[in-house]
Amino acid sequence: MFEELSLYHKPVGVLIVRVFLGMLFFFQGYDAVFRVKTRNVVRAFETQLGNRNMPGFLVTAGAYYTSFVGLLAGLLLIAGLFKYIALYLLGVDLLLAAFAFGLMKPMWDMQHVFPRVLLLFLLLVLPESWDVFTLDHLFFFHKP
Repeated sequence: MFEELSLYHKPVGVLIVRVFLGMLFFFQGYDAVFRVKTRNVVRAFETQLGNRNMPGFLVTAGAYYTSFVGLLAGLLLIAGLFKYIALYLLGVDLLLAAFAFGLMKPMWDMQHVFPRVLLLFLLLVLPESWDVFTLDHLFFFHKP
């Protein structure tokens, strides 16, 4: 029985990491879109970045991108659907966040961002054959 279970260690490990990272982004995006409201996220960043001569349209575009990509790509990661597209979009999300926070405060606390970067990197480099509990695997890679 334990030998059979050991066959699932790698797939279950990747599943846990993928769903965990997806949840982090999904709930952050959900909060930004539905609770805080994206316009308030924009205002918060405009207040911080306005004195750094950052054009308002870039602040607005960045706030909308990070809010909606976090929500949608996080959901895609949880489901395991279009995983690599979601990871690439979330990678850009993290780069935008690092840029914005770096402008606001050069020595900003990375405690929330750095673990996400590591988990995202891990999911990008782990073998695809380990990530079998996904909708991608079911719809696109399953061979009857």
